[in-house]
Amino acid sequence: MIQRVAIIGLGTMGPGMAARLARGGMDVVAYDIAPAAIERARPMLAAADGVLDNLGIETKGTGSVRLTSELQDAVAGADLVIENVPEKEDIKADVYRNIEGMISAETIVASDTSGIPITRLQAHISKPARMVGMHWSNPPHIIPMIEVIGGEQTAPETIATIRDFIRSLGLLPVLLKKDVPGFVENRVLYALLREVVDLVERGVIEPEDIDTCVSWGIGYKLAVVGPMALLDMAGMDIYHSVSSFLNKDLCDRKDVAPLVTRQMADGKLGIKSGEGVYAYPPEKIAQLQPERAKKLVAIRRILEGKD
Repeated sequence: MIQRVAIIGLGTMGPGMAARLARGGMDVVAYDIAPAAIERARPMLAAADGVLDNLGIETKGTGSVRLTSELQDAVAGADLVIENVPEKEDIKADVYRNIEGMISAETIVASDTSGIPITRLQAHISKPARMVGMHWSNPPHIIPMIEVIGGEQTAPETIATIRDFIRSLGLLPVLLKKDVPGFVENRVLYALLREVVDLVERGVIEPEDIDTCVSWGIGYKLAVVGPMALLDMAGMDIYHSVSSFLNKDLCDRKDVAPLVTRQMADGKLGIKSGEGVYAYPPEKIAQLQPERAKKLVAIRRILEGKD
């Protein structure tokens, strides 16, 4: 039974994950090596709690969150360790090596990696059977879907334990049958991003218009009708006819689009740098997160039949 959870690395996802786990009755200890990250996490935890209140998610038992800058303190006695550090295999490997002597043989080690195959990460841990992928979607306290990925050496009981644990929190586990790079959510997302970036680069459409097209077109529909169900709604004959010519013209580049590499070279990384595709003055950044959270909460309540 999982009761005590350690989160290694706060970043943008950690506070939301911690808040949602605590609502499920878990005792959560969240660690980060950077004192600044811990301080940033405090208001983020409070904001996540407010969103969870709006969703009507009540606390089970006596769940709690504690922040720490000591790795040993974070993982001591943990039933589950969720690694949430940057997407660099060597950084993740260091975490696994560092916690190896601090956790019990039964402790499950889950990675919130966005797409590094779990099989590769297992090479850095002495008991690979207990390692599993547990990929949350951002923002993790609002989006209830979590991908569960087993590597080549993950024990079936480890996968079953994490799947059942996610269900016990009132969340939605999605079990992958194969450990593929990017898993499923990001493979679908990056296929879409590759095409929209290509369309903008080719001068087919402006960024504002493609955002409107996707949000109010396919995005609006896909929130209610999943892509495989959409095939049935449109009809296999229609899909066959259109894909027979359209697939030949879709972007299939294997490198990173010049638009993205130019932006990176110019230091235009997006919200984090104040400018990306769009400009983000400080006052806009302050508004974006609560505005988007409010809309996501409203959509989720409708999808759950609560409004």
